[in-house]
Amino acid sequence: MAGAAPTDRPEAAEWQNPLRDKRDKRLPRIAGPCSMVIFGVTGDLSRKKLMPAIYDLANRGLLPPAFGLVGFARRDYADEDFAQVVLEAVKAHARTPFRQEVWDQLSEGIRFVQGSFDDNAAFDRLADTLTTLDKERGTGGNHAFYLSIPPNMFPVVLDQLCAHGLAQTTGPDAARKPWRRVVIEKPFGHDLHSAQELNALVNGVFPEERVFRIDHYLGKETVQNILALRFANQLYEPIWNANFVDHVQITMAEDIGLGGRAGYYDGIGAARDVIQNHLLQLLALTAMEEPISFEPKQLQAEKIKVLSATKLVEPLDETTARGQYTEGWQGSEHVVGLAEEEGFDPNSKTETYAAIRLQIDTRRWAGVPFFLRTGKRLGRRVTEIAVIFKRAPHLPFDQTMTEELGQNALVIRVQPDEGITTRFGSKVPGSSMEVRDVNMDFTYGEAFTESSPEAYERLILDVLLGVPSLFPVNAEVELSWRILDPVLEHWAAEGRPEPYEAGTWGPPSADEMIARTGREWRRP
Repeated sequence: MAGAAPTDRPEAAEWQNPLRDKRDKRLPRIAGPCSMVIFGVTGDLSRKKLMPAIYDLANRGLLPPAFGLVGFARRDYADEDFAQVVLEAVKAHARTPFRQEVWDQLSEGIRFVQGSFDDNAAFDRLADTLTTLDKERGTGGNHAFYLSIPPNMFPVVLDQLCAHGLAQTTGPDAARKPWRRVVIEKPFGHDLHSAQELNALVNGVFPEERVFRIDHYLGKETVQNILALRFANQLYEPIWNANFVDHVQITMAEDIGLGGRAGYYDGIGAARDVIQNHLLQLLALTAMEEPISFEPKQLQAEKIKVLSATKLVEPLDETTARGQYTEGWQGSEHVVGLAEEEGFDPNSKTETYAAIRLQIDTRRWAGVPFFLRTGKRLGRRVTEIAVIFKRAPHLPFDQTMTEELGQNALVIRVQPDEGITTRFGSKVPGSSMEVRDVNMDFTYGEAFTESSPEAYERLILDVLLGVPSLFPVNAEVELSWRILDPVLEHWAAEGRPEPYEAGTWGPPSADEMIARTGREWRRP
């Protein structure tokens, strides 16, 4: 790389406000003057998520009036052409209603730079465009670069940003401490070694405090509610430990197949795609100790501690499972198997289902197994964290009174139908004493009049504010790979994944894995 960016910590105007701690924390955070440059702006992620999220933020009054949005791609667009692309994406995918006055204001800051990633002249034009935005729109030298591109393109783009002075925060507004940040989408490498190489590459241009690794699951309201549920209530935290918890199941199930993503997915698989990032982050939030505060460094420190204590359980033949879906029925539709998916190697050993058992070697969680599973073409689409409690002694009851009673559970539903379910025993109406499971539900849609923002809204706003609480840092990424790498190496030495029929809940080996501990999977 051509020289490294300076290491002083940049801050958003709102975040460095000395009166911040005296403000009402319930007030919305509004980004200061800034712009965002999106590389790969013509891709699906940009069209379906990023551009609509930016409009939704503007519609909610959370972006500065003179916000700049710059697209970079090979298409031969004028600024007006790109603005039309953004408008179509907004009308098709925005969460909030379309308002012409909001669009008119946002569109004034839309620019497009045509060129390829290795085109020096294109990056000269990008630098000129940002300088013009600073002068005409008052963006103050504050620019975020969103790399919505394949990881193999990172070195080229990062080198160009550095070589053209775009990663540095010098310039006429230096006295106001302008900032430059970079946003990276997963995957963060494909194993520990590649993740370390990627981190070194990125940090050679942007210091770690300016790097924002997007895990969109961490932007979901329900995921953030784990912290409120645990630490704002006296009800749960006293029993959130090995004295009361029997085990924890974290599930991300999808009812769709690969569709047109076969080329991307082959060689990656369910464990790399979901467990390494989404599920291990959910585990960290579920199992972490209470932070001193919700400041980014405090949250990250507690997640790092719990991931450092997370270990695989041997032997891996008995504590992991993987599978590939075959043809079957998804509801009323007959679907093809993985081997028949267009563009997929029928002899591939890539798994579409993965399950692992973990333990956390801390006093709080000693002896409590954590089961993580994910898969495609499963029974239904659901992501949830299920904390299953130990059985009560039932001393006053005989067996017939409680034979229909299961274990108490607290289930955090991340998607769909975001909310929380508590399962407990209640007496069945009648003259006899019979206890049966009942559920008590909280759902966001019924409890709050305002709909939850999309994950990308929260995450993009945090990037512009310079608040990295919800973004994994180097240590979290590398610890996650340290946990998962032995499983991937073990599977690589094995044969084909076990087949499971589409529409079911995975291969028999996954049921056998959890049954060895005397437990069974939840059927959401």
